[in-house]
Amino acid sequence: MLTHHQVWGAVDALAAASGMSASGLARRAGLDATTFNKSKRQAANGRPRWPSTESIAKILEATNTPLDRFLGLVNAISPALKQTVPLIGLAQAGKGGFFDDGGFPVGSGWDEVEAPELAGTHAYALEISGDSMSPVYREGDIIIVNPEQPVRRGDRVVVKTSEGEVLAKELKRQTARTLELRSLNAEHEDRVLAMENVAWIARILWASQ
Repeated sequence: MLTHHQVWGAVDALAAASGMSASGLARRAGLDATTFNKSKRQAANGRPRWPSTESIAKILEATNTPLDRFLGLVNAISPALKQTVPLIGLAQAGKGGFFDDGGFPVGSGWDEVEAPELAGTHAYALEISGDSMSPVYREGDIIIVNPEQPVRRGDRVVVKTSEGEVLAKELKRQTARTLELRSLNAEHEDRVLAMENVAWIARILWASQ
């Protein structure tokens, strides 16, 4: 079975074998120079993005590479190692004792789930409950977050308030005083929080849907 890691690794390997960067390979194939950028390989919600069959066909044509040789590059790349991360229900996350002041999981007795290699050492998983985040995240979906990852405007994030409320929303704007959050569900209002009332914020890296 092909993995996201192997296919992108083969694209990078083909570029290197042709004496080009991934951007240079894209330009050679008549594609936008950013087509194969690292930032294009993962969606804002953390879900993996795959190169299109059209883009693969174009780089094979541009480098005069047979398909079987490209598949050989794919097979030569070891599947990405997965890791297990702590799992807790989103509703439970608002209770005390599960996280330190930085939003990192503490204690023992957590369930565990597999996560992709991008998760990082301090990542953990939250299981969505309720419909306040639909249609983006639905009941039972698993999201992987990591408080170590920097957050930027447009990122989907999990925020815990000092009162224990846990929110999964899109970061609209952050200043020294306020945190503006856009709701993922049109039926729920956007939120503006004073930074002094924010216990921690963590970027959503990946979602199992």
